[in-house]
Amino acid sequence: MWSLTASEGESTTAHFFLGAGDEGLGTRGIGMRPEESDSELLEDEEDEVPPEPQIIVGICAMTKKSKSKPMTQILERLCRFDYLTVIILGEDVILNEPVENWPSCHCLISFHSKGFPLDKAVAYSKLRNPFLINDLAMQYYIQDRREVYRILQEEGIDLPRYAVLNRDPARPEECNLIEGEDQVEVNGAVFPKPFVEKPVSAEDHNVYIYYPSSAGGGSQRLFRKIGSRSSVYSPESSVRKTGSYIYEEFMPTDGTDVKVYTVGPDYAHAEARKSPALDGKVERDSEGKEIRYPVMLTAMEKLVARKVCVAFKQTVCGFDLLRANGHSFVCDVNGFSFVKNSMKYYDDCAKILGNTIMRELAPQFQIPWSIPTEAEDIPIVPTTSGTMMELRCVIAIIRHGDRTPKQKMKMEVKHPRFFALFEKHGGYKTGKLKLKRPEQLQEVLDITRLLLAELEKEPGGEIEEKTGKLEQLKSVLEMYGHFSGINRKVQLTYYPHGVKASNEGQDPQRETLAPSLLLVLKWGGELTPAGRVQAEELGRAFRCMYPGGQGDYAGFPGCGLLRLHSTFRHDLKIYASDEGRVQMTAAAFAKGLLALEGELTPILVQMVKSANMNGLLDSDGDSLSSCQHRVKARLHHILQQDAPFGPEEYDQLAPTRSTSLLNSMTIIQNPVKVCDQVFALIENLTHQIRERMQDPRSVDLQLYHSETLELMLQRWSKLERDFRQKSGRYDISKIPDIYDCVKYDVQHNGSLGLQGTAELLRLSKALADVVIPQEYGISREKKLEIAVGFCLPLLRKILLDLQRTHEDESVNKLHPLYSRGVLSPGRHVRTRLYFTSESHVHSLLSVFRYGGLLDETQDAQWQRALDYLSAISELNYMTQIVIMLYEDNTQDPLSEERFHVELHFSPGVKGVEEEGSAPAGCGFRPASSENEEMKTNQGSMENLCPGKASDEPDRALQTSPQPPEGPGLPRRSPLIRNRKAGSMEVLSETSSSRPGGYRLFSSSRPPTEMKQSGLGTLFVWTEVSAGTEM
Repeated sequence: MWSLTASEGESTTAHFFLGAGDEGLGTRGIGMRPEESDSELLEDEEDEVPPEPQIIVGICAMTKKSKSKPMTQILERLCRFDYLTVIILGEDVILNEPVENWPSCHCLISFHSKGFPLDKAVAYSKLRNPFLINDLAMQYYIQDRREVYRILQEEGIDLPRYAVLNRDPARPEECNLIEGEDQVEVNGAVFPKPFVEKPVSAEDHNVYIYYPSSAGGGSQRLFRKIGSRSSVYSPESSVRKTGSYIYEEFMPTDGTDVKVYTVGPDYAHAEARKSPALDGKVERDSEGKEIRYPVMLTAMEKLVARKVCVAFKQTVCGFDLLRANGHSFVCDVNGFSFVKNSMKYYDDCAKILGNTIMRELAPQFQIPWSIPTEAEDIPIVPTTSGTMMELRCVIAIIRHGDRTPKQKMKMEVKHPRFFALFEKHGGYKTGKLKLKRPEQLQEVLDITRLLLAELEKEPGGEIEEKTGKLEQLKSVLEMYGHFSGINRKVQLTYYPHGVKASNEGQDPQRETLAPSLLLVLKWGGELTPAGRVQAEELGRAFRCMYPGGQGDYAGFPGCGLLRLHSTFRHDLKIYASDEGRVQMTAAAFAKGLLALEGELTPILVQMVKSANMNGLLDSDGDSLSSCQHRVKARLHHILQQDAPFGPEEYDQLAPTRSTSLLNSMTIIQNPVKVCDQVFALIENLTHQIRERMQDPRSVDLQLYHSETLELMLQRWSKLERDFRQKSGRYDISKIPDIYDCVKYDVQHNGSLGLQGTAELLRLSKALADVVIPQEYGISREKKLEIAVGFCLPLLRKILLDLQRTHEDESVNKLHPLYSRGVLSPGRHVRTRLYFTSESHVHSLLSVFRYGGLLDETQDAQWQRALDYLSAISELNYMTQIVIMLYEDNTQDPLSEERFHVELHFSPGVKGVEEEGSAPAGCGFRPASSENEEMKTNQGSMENLCPGKASDEPDRALQTSPQPPEGPGLPRRSPLIRNRKAGSMEVLSETSSSRPGGYRLFSSSRPPTEMKQSGLGTLFVWTEVSAGTEM
């Protein structure tokens, strides 16, 4: 550590002295002992050089504070962080040197006490722009009890009833005092004795308590401790006649005060002591130290501690708590305060401060660092209705992240070699076979090469497979020069009477129909670097769903989840379908969620479950049900009509009257004409790519994710061939692929400057916004039928998760003997994360929207939720459906009020549509309805995620990390939350009585006011939520 003293003579620079590093704390201390000379310290500096780079932590306070025993103990421990170096600004420097001469630091711990020049500290902060542990501007407010009480009141924190008497000539209306024998009236508010009289200046500790005449009258006069006294009794019963005061109701605390010390919003240490008002004698132990007893805070008191810490923007903050009449009241906020004589507190405090500093500054210094975890208590959080309940279960269904365009080729194969391969790998057991492993794909390639060689020798031979299809199969399997199951996949499906006969419904009894295999080759669809960033960022943001996580995950991430997890009170399981992009998305999400480091592969192997899930998250899109075949055929028929959409087409194609669907049909007008335009744009695009390939400057041009112009041309040429058939009709099933490709190129290959991509994107999106959702059913009934076929196993699993029927699962639990400070070591939060593809998300939303979950005709808020879903045109990458289950342990176990369920929804990352085109909404977690009129304050516990106006559109996800703040930008306190992007959340009001629906939950919560807020500066977290009773 460093120590700074004022210099003398000509030099105005400071002298720095090196103390102990990570080793030698037991022998050398921290370089602050007065018996050590400067020369000895300088010798230490020569012997031990701190590791580079170093984050300089400056301590700016009066000497009495900066070199007190608690500060010394904490700084000793802070120095154990490899990359932190501490300097202490000497009092002479602080008082006499201009701030320009103060040493520079990256992080500043500075706080006001008697004689401290706060103005200079503020000026220094503006000059050097360090990261502030305790906000300096708020320390002006802490010095004024009127401001302290105002802030507490605005935050909804209970405090004694009070009135302010301002003896200010400029405000005569605030100076109305009428004193009676046993009461005082202040500006119309009557306070019977006993009452408390406090000077408005927090620096004035002369607080008087006036007693009623029935108890003997007089007053108790409190003051800052002098020796063993902290108050004296006086026979004087009249209030003071000069100065401004706060008068407040006296709270009967049975002679005990509670002092609470926070270190960040998620840590609070509490000690009880004898009230100084009792008899004024300070109880001390044999060593002369005031006797204080560590006490447990209730869940609500912990929330109060968080509110105080956040509201006053003081990471290290002390305040006084009065426990009276079954309630807890805050009566004073002291600002920067340390616990005395508690080694555990010193350890905790230094650890939290060090982690906070490293979390904020390590990325700028390219210092490798991960967030250590600490214990956290019962996860009490505000629900959407504003009530405080315990979070018990979080279930999320999440689509994978950004990927390369998916490509697919189908061909019917009948050669015996393919049947032999099908039998070899057990395909006849289920009639389906997936080949992903390199040796399996090599077998397919060997067969393909062999057949092509035979066709070359005997073009008119017995081989029925088409040469063009075999050539394409060979070309794709040979791509990259190596195999990877994530890149390519071959699926074989057995048709006993032939593929064409099965699809066209021909009579299977006809003996002329021979069996065949449908070979589907899929390639592409890999998770991109942008997709990994999206998943990891969402994982970090997802911590905000847990206790201690509300607010800005980027600036001061909520560690409540990490603490739950580290103390084995978080039962987490992650599931993913067998697609590589989905599995890697799950691994990247877990990395961000749990602050893990390193590559994704170990995370994937250890944390993501994808085997033996019996169709939980996988769906074979090539083996469609008869209902899906009928729906697709109907959809293709409607979109092949070369005429403008009329009322009949609107009724046929959009019977649900979905807003986004109607908007897209308005853009399309005539589907065939739009398809003509799309085809012409694709032809133009492939022509441009060919021209670019002829340009010598493009020979070695690398596109996004190592793609080449040749591979890009292959993508578009295949779509050009497949989209318009020989008959002149269009293959509507290729529209999603066209939109997929152009969206990918606009987002990732825009630097090529290809002409017409914007128009191709607009038109293909309009078509895709009709085709994609309607492939999952056109009418409500068909949507439900298809949805249940896709996600019935998942629905059943979600119900099991919510009902907590898996108590026999092997779960690591916190050992009660080591759970000191944890109120309920046996209680868990269950988290189940399901990563899947678009089909499951569409299907699950269909169940929620059309399955009779609630009756929108009777529930206005549910109707608004459905209206919002109706306006969503695309379920983009990282789309989420989140279900949160809460429990109110104060309610009867059989009561309908015992459990509370919330539904949250986000359509994922922002697409490439124009700014403002996305539907707007309100917030992630509305504030308490009891504080509906309260102003939105950053850091407020009653409005944990302050948001912008409800009509503001969502913001896009940054697919690369935010740039570091420049030196001229003001650095935030760790407790200051960013403003959030708008989103929508709805609390359901009434239950549905509709029979026959695919119901998950029932609801009985009465109508509740909704307040708007928001979430996510890096991630578009637009939500529809429904809070229901279960």
